[in-house]
Amino acid sequence: MHICYIDESGTPDIPGNTSHYILAGFSVPINRWKYCDRAIENIKRRYGLIGSEIHVAWMLRRYIEQNRINDFSDLDWQQRRTQVSQARTAELLRLQRSRNIKQYRQTKKNFTQTKDYIHLTHQERFDFIIELATMISRWSFARLFAECIDKVYFDPSRGSGMIDEQAFEQVVSRFEHYLQNIGRNDPNCRGLLIHDNNPTVAKRHTMMMKRFHDTGTMWTSVDKIIETPLFVDSQLTGMVQIADLCAYSLRRYLENNERVLFDLVISRADRRVRARVGVRHFTQQGCGCDICAQHTATLAPKS
Repeated sequence: MHICYIDESGTPDIPGNTSHYILAGFSVPINRWKYCDRAIENIKRRYGLIGSEIHVAWMLRRYIEQNRINDFSDLDWQQRRTQVSQARTAELLRLQRSRNIKQYRQTKKNFTQTKDYIHLTHQERFDFIIELATMISRWSFARLFAECIDKVYFDPSRGSGMIDEQAFEQVVSRFEHYLQNIGRNDPNCRGLLIHDNNPTVAKRHTMMMKRFHDTGTMWTSVDKIIETPLFVDSQLTGMVQIADLCAYSLRRYLENNERVLFDLVISRADRRVRARVGVRHFTQQGCGCDICAQHTATLAPKS
């Protein structure tokens, strides 16, 4: 049995506030699940993040309150939390008095999403994410599947469904192909999808999976993946947070050419000979990015 944990980065809305939408699935054998979960918890413990959800996009932002505190990096964790919390409370009170409701609500959301990380400097938060990415890059038993959609070139009239639906069908198809390949000598090889609980897509993706079981995807029958996706709270599931890390890394590479995280996580993409078949960039022909170059690499071995 293999478990594929699924999460997204970017928004499927067009145009939305990101140029790309990424859906990533990170698969591990079920007998490695406990090992992976404990390894994640060990790194979290060193950074005071036990029980905290790792949402990379929020974690790697710069928190201006920290820059305004003298010698912030010299303080201990509790002192940092106290001073940042005080600064944030003062800012929310200021915005309330100014009656700028829109900015108040956005600032309150930002503070809520990042409150678990305020005891760490920006460099420490970055180091933490690098540690996680380095660790998973060494998990030879893990596989990454992802669909990276450039929204400029997505035409709903030429496909079936919305952006997130195309991405989901692609990830399911590649995970199924992987299971078929490794299961040639094991008829009992199966897979299960565990998806971040996004209420706006849960029902649609569940219905899609039921259809795939009946008629297959556009590219393959679905014989190895069991059940419909299990939707879970990513705050409580460390492996879904790893899928978030992978999706974020792919998006930041495609949108900003940021390679540090990308070069680590892409090493886990499913391969067939020399082609990196697990990850695709849906965009214009001749894109030239590493994902496109490796995805279309010849499948024949070098002579």
